[in-house]
Amino acid sequence: MQISSVNDVKIYNLSHGKSLPEWLSDRKKRALQNNDVDIQRRIELIQDFEMPTVCTSIKVSRDGQFILAAGTYKPRIRCYDTYQLSLKFERCLDSDVVAFDILSDDYSKLVFLHCNRYVEFHSQHGHYYKTRIPKFGRDFAYHYPSCDLYFVGASSEIFRLNLEQGRFLNSLQTDAVEHNVCDINPVHQLFASGTAEGKVECWDPRVRSRVGMLDCALSSVTEGTEVEGLPSVSALKFNGSLTMAVGTSTGQVLLYDLRSSRPLLVKDHYYGLPIKSVNFQDHLDLVLTADSKIIKIWNKDTGKVFSSIEPQTNINDVCIYPGSGMLFTANEDPKMNTFYIPALGPAPRWCSFLDNLTEELEESPESTVYDDYKFVTRKDLENLGLSHLVGSALLRAYMHGFFMDIRLYHKVKTMANPFAYEEYRKDKIRQKIEESRAQRVQIKKLPKVNKELALKLMEEGDDEAELSARKKKGKALPSILSDERFQVMFENPDYQVEEQSEEFRLLNPIVSKVGQKRRKKLRLLAKQATDAENAEADQEEEEPEGRGSSDESSDDDKSWVDEVREQRRLIYEEGRDRRRQERKQQDRNTTLLDQDSTQNHAQGRKQGQQPRFFQIKAGEEFRSFGDVARKQKLQKASLEERLKLEERSGTVNVADTAVGSKQLTFTLKKSEQQQRQQQAERDHHEERKKLRRSAGHLSSERGRGRGRGRGGFRGRGGSRGGFRGRGGSRGREHY
Repeated sequence: MQISSVNDVKIYNLSHGKSLPEWLSDRKKRALQNNDVDIQRRIELIQDFEMPTVCTSIKVSRDGQFILAAGTYKPRIRCYDTYQLSLKFERCLDSDVVAFDILSDDYSKLVFLHCNRYVEFHSQHGHYYKTRIPKFGRDFAYHYPSCDLYFVGASSEIFRLNLEQGRFLNSLQTDAVEHNVCDINPVHQLFASGTAEGKVECWDPRVRSRVGMLDCALSSVTEGTEVEGLPSVSALKFNGSLTMAVGTSTGQVLLYDLRSSRPLLVKDHYYGLPIKSVNFQDHLDLVLTADSKIIKIWNKDTGKVFSSIEPQTNINDVCIYPGSGMLFTANEDPKMNTFYIPALGPAPRWCSFLDNLTEELEESPESTVYDDYKFVTRKDLENLGLSHLVGSALLRAYMHGFFMDIRLYHKVKTMANPFAYEEYRKDKIRQKIEESRAQRVQIKKLPKVNKELALKLMEEGDDEAELSARKKKGKALPSILSDERFQVMFENPDYQVEEQSEEFRLLNPIVSKVGQKRRKKLRLLAKQATDAENAEADQEEEEPEGRGSSDESSDDDKSWVDEVREQRRLIYEEGRDRRRQERKQQDRNTTLLDQDSTQNHAQGRKQGQQPRFFQIKAGEEFRSFGDVARKQKLQKASLEERLKLEERSGTVNVADTAVGSKQLTFTLKKSEQQQRQQQAERDHHEERKKLRRSAGHLSSERGRGRGRGRGGFRGRGGSRGGFRGRGGSRGREHY
């Protein structure tokens, strides 16, 4: 794959690289792939995407699954399946293909125009039918509503072949001598043909009459344009319903609005070669025009060049894969080029991996290194005495210096500096001395931020190095301290680890034990560093204290559960003490506020200030302005401060669970209406208690016979003081 950049637009040539001959065996191909680096780095997007000799034209089916290419020699058509990324079929033909078109969404209906006046039709299984036109054809277009094929060529007539009836219809008589190209507008089906005289004739297929004519030869000649001969129309393409692009044989491209006879824009390629292909990129308002040497991409409104592609071989045709930034070219070469431009659009779905590949290449660009050449500046040339070689073939100018042959460079440097060996010997001796110094015991220098973490990483690195040396596995992995990505963690104070926070103490239950050992080592290292700074340069450094210590704690055998419980207990006690202090401070502040308010009130009365009156709405309780200010301040406070205030007021209860997490219990405050309703219910209950008459004075005797009850109706069976009862039952009063 070759990467180029034109106007800061990256262009990836996916076909660049060596290709293996077809006559080689699979074993030979594998051997070459293993030995040749260029073959290993190539990207074979579609297998066997090439022709034996030359490719003349290339197209993509409307469903985007198949790519068809025509070439020679022998004359043939090849179909590639993008879902399988390989060749689907190949069909050989009798003569060279001038132009071909795909009538169906896939490859099942194909039409070929041959150089010997034959028109050949192919179906899905292969050759279907062949017929002949009266004159040699150069291009054709298919009219979908009427199923007519329009053929233009070396004649003033435009031949019509109806595929539904299977016969030729009346030809269209024109004023031109010859026609080169033709196209049909996909929106309103206007048929246009470009003539050899540099004119474009437009026909309406419904009435078979000419509706307009444009003189492109006269319009293509502008100020500063050098034209040799009469410009003829060599390319024609519609875009939408009103835009048409016309390419001339002298290298100009004219953009027309069908409502005007004057071109909107004239773009010159400045090569004087015929325009062979015109394509539009609608979503970016870009036009892709190509002659045999270069492909230019420019803006259709301003004409400003967006980018350009210049292949190594001549171009015959250009095809853009729909809705993507990929384009294919048919060249005067066996290999068909594939270019991918991410700025034009994403990669097709069948090769979506190209997007990831190009993003990785942009993130990590690689500089080009030439092994056989040495880059030197003008100052280097003056030191070597080679300034007189500037402008000769021995120096190749590049950027701010020159490339020269590495053998010549070494030879001249040896002659210019005969004492280079002595300098080399001194450098080697200096390196040996530095290596011997590095073997001595050195004092570890700790960073300013996260010293304990750095010491822990140093200990882990030493243990890994020792373990790898024992197991003979090679070098240990690089430490975080030597990694540039984590350098900020030991320089910026914002990254300091807070070991006293609740989260750290609960997640690291044994950190207190390890922290004590590490603090001892930190004090020891700080002392050693101070002693080393005061010592002389030639004095050897003393060996630091060993790893182990006799007075270290031996409580490491305890389980982590006890440590977690201990940390939770300490955190709870600290929080309780802190809440007590906050409560005392709040009470002290409240007392001071009351005293200040009393003094201010007394001073106001002494000074004869007038009292202020405020209107209170009906149904609302009086709220002091101090309470309103406190609530406004509470709204601006953080969530942690609000939770603390709610916890003090009793609405939020924070408790620790058994697994180490926290549990919050909320008590919702009742509204004023609910409070009034509950108070009314309590008052009603008390009132009913006062009105209720006691029944304790009634006796429990049961009598039979008739009697008169007290304070009630007469009852049967001697019922007393109630409603009528049976069997001498005694009634009671009920509310």
